[in-house]
Amino acid sequence: MAFLTDRKRASGMGSAKTGTEHHWKMMVTSVALVPLVIAFMFTFGAVLGQPYEEVVAYYQRPVPAIIAGLTIFVGFYHFRGGVQTLIEDYVHGFARKATIIGMICLSYAAAAAGVFAVVRLAL
Repeated sequence: MAFLTDRKRASGMGSAKTGTEHHWKMMVTSVALVPLVIAFMFTFGAVLGQPYEEVVAYYQRPVPAIIAGLTIFVGFYHFRGGVQTLIEDYVHGFARKATIIGMICLSYAAAAAGVFAVVRLAL
């Protein structure tokens, strides 16, 4: 039985040194998502239920297409950071690395597919 204090157990472990950077990235993306999601709701709501031709004509204008593309990209970037933190907290060993790599690939692929769809509508 070891009689170690909490300080002694943590001594020499060091810090991850990226906590502040990650926190600021999450704060910036969450603050950026507030006006983006509001603008996206107004731009997307304007064409909700419209025929395909009207939706394409609407998204060929630059402002709705830019708002939709930015919302998708920033949203998935924020998602990646949050899920990565969740995985780091609750998954251990090799499964942690594999899950983080898979999740990063999946989130960037989904963001690319979403932005590609908006660009395809816009062009």
